[in-house]
Parts: sequence; C-alpha cells; structure tokens
Amino acid sequence: MSYLTIKNQVKELIESTDNLISDLSNVSSLLFNSLKDVSWVGFYIYSNEKLLLGPFMGKPACTEIEVGKGVCGTAFVKKETVIVKNVHDFVGHIACDSASNSEIVVPIFVGNKVVGVLDLDSTSLNRFDEEDKVGLEGIVKVVSTSFSKEQFKL
Repeated sequence: MSYLTIKNQVKELIESTDNLISDLSNVSSLLFNSLKDVSWVGFYIYSNEKLLLGPFMGKPACTEIEVGKGVCGTAFVKKETVIVKNVHDFVGHIACDSASNSEIVVPIFVGNKVVGVLDLDSTSLNRFDEEDKVGLEGIVKVVSTSFSKEQFKL
C-alpha cells in the first residue's frame, strides 16, 4: 500500500474522533498492517521529561525512554527523523526486542515543539529508506493534529 493511500486513511480515521489515544491506536494498527516487513509500530509521548510508551502494535516494549537515549530519544533531541539501517551499529541502541535489526523514528511536532515520536522496527537489516522517511513524515503531520496544545501545555 502506498504512503499516500495510508496518509488518506489516517486523515479519515482522525477526523472521526477527537481522542488522542484512539487516534494513535488506529494509526499504529493501520501502519502495522499496511507496511511490509515491519515488526513493531508505535508512539512514544513526551511527558515528565521522558518519552512514555503510547499505543503500539507488536511485542511488548520499553515503557520509558530517557530523552537523548536510544534511537527514539535521539530523534526527539535532534528534532529530525533518524533511520538506522543496522541497530547493532547504533551506539546506545535500546533493545526492547532482540529480533529488531533496523529502525526509523519520526518526531511529532506541535508548532516547533516535539511532543512525541513515531517508532517503527523491522527484523530485516536496511528496511527503511528515504521513501519511508518522506511517507512517514507526511503521516506524522496528519497525526500531529490529534495532539491538543492544552494537553501538552504549549
């Protein structure tokens, strides 16, 4: 399925509700079931100076990630998408699932503030590329509309 098709489905899902948890749950499921060779898809939401596990699809995951730690924390601090072709070469990688071999993390912005990240893992090496980066960044822009400024005290 193309990223444009997925993005349009995300828009439809988000328009039908005003609940962040429901939106992120449905987006996690949509991505997990639409993208090939993905073993984990989920969100980490910034709260209390940490990234806390949000809705996801896949094996159980780390519940808290320190800002600046691992791929998620790095993407959060850098405020940019991070693609890791081989997680075993990423210094400080947090192995929530030992079967994971590649990862992409996309920060979620409300205004110019990062409020969370979208994280995808694969058991294959070199799974994620520039097409995934562009497609997922477009999806995250849509998802960001679900985050209320009041909820994150922006």
